[in-house]
Amino acid sequence: MQQTYALDIARQAMQVSIMILLPILSVALFVGVLVSVFQALTQVQEMTLTFVPKMIGVGLVMTIMGSWMISTLVSFTVLCFHQIGRVGAG
Repeated sequence: MQQTYALDIARQAMQVSIMILLPILSVALFVGVLVSVFQALTQVQEMTLTFVPKMIGVGLVMTIMGSWMISTLVSFTVLCFHQIGRVGAG
């Protein structure tokens, strides 16, 4: 029975981490592709041109979706503590 709890928590942890990281990674990927296309078209090979727009995009996503990310993490943490209490009691 305890293995079931552990596997369920691990599965939910992976789901929560994917849900939280997907917006950040998708924006970084999209901005990176746009900057790469721009660099290929203009032949401007500046290293800060690839880094700064990604950081701005990731910062905007974290600013816009930060409260949702935190509330998702908090609810998962509360669920983990409830599961720990159930395993210890049962």
